[in-house]
Amino acid sequence: MSEAAAWPWAEDASGAAGTTDEGADDRELALAFARCFGDADGRRVLAHLRAITIERRSLPAAGEAELRHLEGQRFLVAYVAAMAARGRG
Repeated sequence: MSEAAAWPWAEDASGAAGTTDEGADDRELALAFARCFGDADGRRVLAHLRAITIERRSLPAAGEAELRHLEGQRFLVAYVAAMAARGRG
């Protein structure tokens, strides 16, 4: 079993793995993300999520569990942003 099969969401943040079947369902999901995060409120929420995850810096003494947790949060925010961008594009 490949690592991508064991961890389908680990491929990348663009949604290439771990989402619904390619095609209409995937496009509809991307459009839903774009609608959700496309207006001023949605952009404000996404900017806040980026600020508290992607732009957050850990202290040098951060433990492994804390770093793994933060990386998971960063991945999820990057995934949401990528899906919203895909839906707009």
